[in-house]
Amino acid sequence: MPTDEIYAPFTALRIDRPEDGILRIVLDGPNLNAVGADAHQQLCDVWPVIDRDPTVRAVLVRGEGRAFSAGGSFDLVESMVEDPTVRTRVLREARDLVYNLVNCTTPVVSAIHGPCVGAGLAVALLADISVAARTAKIVDGHTRLGVAAGDHAAICWPLLCGMAKAKYYLLTCEAISGEEAERIGLVSLVVDDEEVQDRAMTVARKLAAGAPQAIAFTKLALNNWYRSAGPTFDASLALEFYGFGHSEVREGLAAHREKRAPDFRRG
Repeated sequence: MPTDEIYAPFTALRIDRPEDGILRIVLDGPNLNAVGADAHQQLCDVWPVIDRDPTVRAVLVRGEGRAFSAGGSFDLVESMVEDPTVRTRVLREARDLVYNLVNCTTPVVSAIHGPCVGAGLAVALLADISVAARTAKIVDGHTRLGVAAGDHAAICWPLLCGMAKAKYYLLTCEAISGEEAERIGLVSLVVDDEEVQDRAMTVARKLAAGAPQAIAFTKLALNNWYRSAGPTFDASLALEFYGFGHSEVREGLAAHREKRAPDFRRG
């Protein structure tokens, strides 16, 4: 089914309506769906549009090809390091992405497969129901990059998987399989890799067939847990973007580009 005009401006996202009442957002870009500048902005701006669209009763978010999303593009990260104006703009977008998604009353389902990092990970885990493939690779790599884990983790990881697990994975940047993510409560469901897209669509279909007001109001009330963590999230975001002006991120970025372990002892 064709995408209607209100979603036409979101050119960096692939948006369609696979079934009546279901809007599908597909992350589809180079380097395993890395989120560039345009996609980052549109990922934060699309949620208020969806919230005001009465024809959408459920949203499904997935990645194209072998990944959900490999995180922010290196070009975007480098521009944030070099230009405080870009840094300030992306900080606002990162804040709006989280709050706009939290405040969108339409239920959101994520289908997580392959690498899931960065802004894509924020959407995947803040979705109301997250369906992960067993071999999905979930990584919050902020501290390996040399900045604080700020773009979504502080608002939801301790609630989803508990403080002990949140600290372990956020401080070490250790990858989490879909199976382990479900075991610790970080995602809603885990299924075999070949089933993830169908299962996520089945969940979206069930939500779209449900009582829209009752579902919206239930989500609205439950997300007050996230809103109550707003000051913690705001602090983490500010500390993350402070780090983009620090020397540690330059070493982290260089290590990513050179495909080596970072050496933060260099000072």
